[in-house]
Amino acid sequence: QVQLVESGGGSVQAGGSLRLSCTASVYTDNRYSMGWFRQAPGKEREGVAAIDINGRTSYADSVKGRFTVSQDNAKNTLYLQMNSLKPEDTAIYYCAADRKRILTISPDYWGQGTQVTVSS
Repeated sequence: QVQLVESGGGSVQAGGSLRLSCTASVYTDNRYSMGWFRQAPGKEREGVAAIDINGRTSYADSVKGRFTVSQDNAKNTLYLQMNSLKPEDTAIYYCAADRKRILTISPDYWGQGTQVTVSS
């Protein structure tokens, strides 16, 4: 069983930055693909960014060039650096881990979520 604990959410004005963190209860390097999803009110959950077990990253088109996903394996921690935030980035952000090589839309483990609110 993997427990994921997110932190770093909050409120920011448009154009600002936030960094989300997700600490796993187990060693994740080369064992789990990991990433971030988000869900805005009235919308379906969507994938934002991911790292596969080989360290390759991928991003949703809506965040490319603004968000960066990274991990510190020594700390079992996944990060999401979010720059140039827009009001449409407002959502609950969830960390996820998957035993599959690539993060799927139904990962094995979820964090509890952290709220990000961007005001115009």
